[in-house]
Amino acid sequence: MLIIHALIERARRWYLYRTTIRELSDLTDRDLNDLGINRADIEFVARKHAIV
Repeated sequence: MLIIHALIERARRWYLYRTTIRELSDLTDRDLNDLGINRADIEFVARKHAIV
């Protein structure tokens, strides 16, 4: 049962990571700048968001 829970949690985090990347990538550079995010930092921000 613990393995199933771990797999579900991993899939949930991966989905959240990919969704965050997709949403941030769709923003303009100006929108990202307003958020204080550089386009090069999108993966880092998404990874941080998925872990929390």
